[in-house]
Amino acid sequence: MIVVDSYRGRRVAVLGLAKSGLAAARSLLAGAAEVCAWDDNPKAREAVAGEFALLDLAEADWHDFAALVLSPGIPHSYPEPHPAVLRAREAGVEILGDLELLGRAQADARYIGITGTNGKSTTTALIGHILAEAGSRVEVGGNLGTPALSLAPLGRDGAYVLEASSFQLELIPSLSFNTAILLNVTPDHLDRHGTMDGYIAAKRRIFAGQKPGGAAIIGIDDEICRDICGELRRSHPARIIPISVREAAAGGVYVESGWLIDAMARPPKRVLELASAERLPGSHNWQNAAAAYAAARSAGIAAAAASAAIRSFPGLAHRQELVDTLDAVRYINDSKATNADATEKALACYSAIYWIAGGLPKAGGIAPLAPFFDRVRHAFLIGRATEEFAATLDGSVPFSRCGDLATALSDASAQARRDAVPGAVVLLSPACASYDQFPNFEVRGDTFRNLVLEMRASRARPA
Repeated sequence: MIVVDSYRGRRVAVLGLAKSGLAAARSLLAGAAEVCAWDDNPKAREAVAGEFALLDLAEADWHDFAALVLSPGIPHSYPEPHPAVLRAREAGVEILGDLELLGRAQADARYIGITGTNGKSTTTALIGHILAEAGSRVEVGGNLGTPALSLAPLGRDGAYVLEASSFQLELIPSLSFNTAILLNVTPDHLDRHGTMDGYIAAKRRIFAGQKPGGAAIIGIDDEICRDICGELRRSHPARIIPISVREAAAGGVYVESGWLIDAMARPPKRVLELASAERLPGSHNWQNAAAAYAAARSAGIAAAAASAAIRSFPGLAHRQELVDTLDAVRYINDSKATNADATEKALACYSAIYWIAGGLPKAGGIAPLAPFFDRVRHAFLIGRATEEFAATLDGSVPFSRCGDLATALSDASAQARRDAVPGAVVLLSPACASYDQFPNFEVRGDTFRNLVLEMRASRARPA
């Protein structure tokens, strides 16, 4: 745990008591701050009763608070600010997030920040893996799962590799990243940012405050990021390193004929045949590998060491995770695919798909996935999105209304075994949020994994 002692003896409010909020409150308390905590969910408050002073921050007198630490899931602007945020602003109280507190508490460490609509979790984990394999002192967390303030203190010789969501980036007024990575931008979280311009502005904050000697790594395969790259080239103090899986990227890292090409120095050279990185299938993962390689090289890691570590990467749970192979059918957990753009990456990797999809739908649904429907042998629909998805698939893809994940998996497995198509996969890639039936995508993916492992176990039991 990181001890935050910069508020010693002062009053600090913590709003939101999920993982990051709890970690922040405990770090501040360990640093002798007077912590006043609140969550609008009574169960969350009950869980910490006795550990923190609980105070309804929407009704509090804010004039004696030094700061408001805001959990990233709580709106501070659009669609409307939380009442506590309004009162804090009126009182001139600083509003910040847990990444900012980490940056202030561990000011001598190096920081690598990763954002993007898709791929940021895999890229974050991959960079952490490369640095660890090279013998660096490294901690990995942020939006990836481990709250920033639950990480270990590192000091001058250490590096924090942090996945940063658009929500978190809006709450770091002074933290700057030595290496900042923007992978891609496609529409997402518009319910929180209001417009694409608002979402883009939040993502672009990954590059705020960078200094000469730093690195700004940016994908150039979508128009939004290509434009941002052009703007950065004109005025940004850090080194600009473009990455691409579609074209040569002068001065950057790109993919050509299945090879990762290092063009950060002349002449460009092949450094890794991407087929050898078995846990990184598909062009979307090639982008992740290019970004991670560029970050590793920027951190002084040799090309050969970075390439070897990419090959040995074990993969990330819930991101095209191979759970098991039963009767020549592979079972793939891609629960992290909470929108159509993420699911597209998975559909592009397989040719005979028994697709489990659905949950809490997002704007746009699955209509953009129509070019990949010919890869889907049958779709098994779950959750609140069932009827919307059924209407999109009707006439193009056979589908079944399954209701829940257990039924969908059972039906998909049975049909895949009956069809016995070479290369068949049962793919959980929902293209939806999980909140209608599961608390988060991790629980959804864990449930899928456990159900698959139970299938294997049941076959091993005596009849």
